Amino acid sequence: MASNTPEFIPETTQDDPVQFATLDLQGRSHQISPVFTAPELQRLQRYGTRRRFADGDTLFEAGSSSFGMLVILSGRVSIKRHEVLGQASQLREVGVGHFIAEVAQLSGRPTLVNGSAVGAVELLDISSESLRALIVAEAEMGERIVRALILRRVALIESNSGGPVLVGPRGNGNLFHLQSFLSSNGHPHTVLDPATDAAAAALAGRYQPTPQEWPLVVCPDGKIMKNPGNAELGRCLGMLPDLSGDKIFDVLVVGAGPAGLATAVYAASEGLTVLALEQRAYGGQAGASARIENYLGFPTGISGRALAGRAYVQAQKFGVEIATPASAANLLCDTWPLRVNLCDGTQVRARTVVLSCGARYRRPSLANLKTYEGRGVYYWASPIEAKLCRQEEIILVGGGNSAGQAAVFLSGHAAKVHMVIRGEGLAASMSSYLIERIAATPNITLHTHTEIIALEGDDDGLTEVRWRNNRTGEEAACAVRRVFLFVGADPNTDWLHDCAVAVDEQGFIRTGFDVTRAECRAHGHASHLAYPPPDLPERAALETSVPGVFAIGDVRAGSTKRVAAAVGEGAAVVSQIHGFLARLPAGSA
Repeated sequence: MASNTPEFIPETTQDDPVQFATLDLQGRSHQISPVFTAPELQRLQRYGTRRRFADGDTLFEAGSSSFGMLVILSGRVSIKRHEVLGQASQLREVGVGHFIAEVAQLSGRPTLVNGSAVGAVELLDISSESLRALIVAEAEMGERIVRALILRRVALIESNSGGPVLVGPRGNGNLFHLQSFLSSNGHPHTVLDPATDAAAAALAGRYQPTPQEWPLVVCPDGKIMKNPGNAELGRCLGMLPDLSGDKIFDVLVVGAGPAGLATAVYAASEGLTVLALEQRAYGGQAGASARIENYLGFPTGISGRALAGRAYVQAQKFGVEIATPASAANLLCDTWPLRVNLCDGTQVRARTVVLSCGARYRRPSLANLKTYEGRGVYYWASPIEAKLCRQEEIILVGGGNSAGQAAVFLSGHAAKVHMVIRGEGLAASMSSYLIERIAATPNITLHTHTEIIALEGDDDGLTEVRWRNNRTGEEAACAVRRVFLFVGADPNTDWLHDCAVAVDEQGFIRTGFDVTRAECRAHGHASHLAYPPPDLPERAALETSVPGVFAIGDVRAGSTKRVAAAVGEGAAVVSQIHGFLARLPAGSA
């Protein structure tokens, strides 16, 4: 989640793990490593258990040890960077009053570093659950702890410490997809090219991967995988927990974009048990926004990644369980409680389900499009893609706000940005401030009435794009290696076919009175009635046609496609969930 674009980073995002490139980490060492006073150490006693270790004892190991927070009461602890392809190197040594933890420990995930005792050591071992309770109950200490957790994750990302090592040749499409997945989720990782790194070359020589088996991935616990899928990698890193138990959640949120994260935060903060499922990366499509300037409270703007990163940490603070990548296969609503089957065969159960599954990227009808995905064709404009197109000419297709934000962002890296739209201008689909900025950016050229008709390439990826002006019929070829597609999205509702969740003609989910109107027509009632007839049930504004199933954000019919609106719906639905749970028959809740 690194960013090399300080011009897009407002002063209000200095604690965001996605914006580390502009942070003076050395100048903030007092925040990275705060020291608890004697009275604070005394207050902390009720949250943990004392443990003693001898000199040289291993306290925790990267990839295998899980804890919440370790507070040093006596002695010193050596913290080392975990090197899966070589010897561990010392990061720091800390003593009395310091604590050991980073963002992963909020949710009980394996640590990313190694730790050993220097002399006799006594620790206060605080579990993840107790750590979250501490952060909420002890507001001043909690603020310092959370800030330190975030900055420590930032430091790990900046130093390429912890996390998996990806080994693969430069330009490999599979390598790009995994790197993008990890970066989008703010997870530290290292990328090594066997052509330039001796340790990576030795590993490749040992495992002899075929072209389809790149990249090799070395997990923090030493396990080595050949071209794993996102789910396999997520399990290796603890991002995808075991959900096969019998637990029934109060709220199951499908989709961790801005709407879903808002629901998770508000519901968990009000005492409900929450599981959030995300099929790729938290933040959803909003996470691809390089700069959001019309979100209330951020006058200088904030990136979608920064906003999502804050919400993600906030959700973990309140105890939300987040599973990534976890794709929902179908929703079963004919029995109680509600059930969602995941694509890996796991079934999770909940009293209420909130559908914030958003939309999936729309793909143009190009014969060999899939061949070049990750090898010249991209649906995301993050710093990873920006580095790929440095000083190159690129093409960006699309005329919405996301396309505009991406064009401006990429113009700071690419030599020239060709912005391609089929319409006659941007005014119908883009905010005016973005239109003005695009017009003022000298290396962005807008091509109207134009569409891509063919992609050509070689073994290394995309090399040429052919486009056509639909007004004149003129065709031309452009020698570019990077194409960014922001051509809209379709509602992600196909997986709801086993549950009678009503959708409109475009596939967006009906809620509230929109459902009632449709049912009025089906029952022969006048569709303009201000109130539902007595034989039809009343519904909350965000409730679907299925009791206990709610829809929010972009996937909801009639929703305002803005981040602020999505967050508002995510917050508003929680009170409606409380109302639904309160009406359940005794014994069913």
